[in-house]
Amino acid sequence: MQNSTLLEPWDVDIGAQESWPQPIQLYQPYEVEQILLPDNANCLAVQAYLKMCNLEFQIEPRWNAEYMSPSGKVPFIKCGAFIVPEFDNVVAFISNRGSSLSESLSKEDKVNLRAYTSLVNNVLYNAELYVCWCHDETYKSITKERHGSVYPWPLNHLLNWQKKNQITKKLSILGWAHKSLEEVFEEVNKCCEALSERLEDKMYFFGDKPNELDALVFGHIFSIITTPLTKDNALANIVKNYPKLINLCKSIEDRIISPHAIDRVV
Repeated sequence: MQNSTLLEPWDVDIGAQESWPQPIQLYQPYEVEQILLPDNANCLAVQAYLKMCNLEFQIEPRWNAEYMSPSGKVPFIKCGAFIVPEFDNVVAFISNRGSSLSESLSKEDKVNLRAYTSLVNNVLYNAELYVCWCHDETYKSITKERHGSVYPWPLNHLLNWQKKNQITKKLSILGWAHKSLEEVFEEVNKCCEALSERLEDKMYFFGDKPNELDALVFGHIFSIITTPLTKDNALANIVKNYPKLINLCKSIEDRIISPHAIDRVV
């Protein structure tokens, strides 16, 4: 892995005309015992986007996936000589190789696409990080055990502490660390309201064809709904108040991902 090329923002068009090395390898943590809500959301978003682009890929679960990733974040894909971490970079890489799902959008729609993508990343992702790492009940009952499950004692405690410290500092810089749980939930509610209003009665956010925003929203909404967290599962209950977003998830699950897993979205 060390000899592969890390994709940088300035070389996303390298090899744009080359044929795709198939299949793509997608690296992520173990789903059953290890992965946490924020990482699962981004992994599902990348999987959905690859499916939308009709690109074959193999999921390669690794206990140390985040340490294998050049950015320290999951998922990442290995495509030929390139290692590309994180959803936005994967979209840019694939788009610059001729598989853009948003190229035909108008200038106004492209502006809206970037705005709503930023909204999801700045609200839903930060809220997921907050609940998993800053909410004591969730951290003690779920996060500690899952994140540390693949490491021996006392390394599991050390890495949990390091990760919690890292996430708390990140959220503090962004103004999230000192929010109350109710304030976080209100941010999520407003985000879902804005997404639902944008979606209206369309099948996807920009008409009858999906693009990266649909994949990203699917990853986060689906993960929130299907991941048990606090006892009352308040985060999922907020999302369930927006049936248009739930129907979007069902549509993507039914038409693009797998018709057999749709029953998990309720």
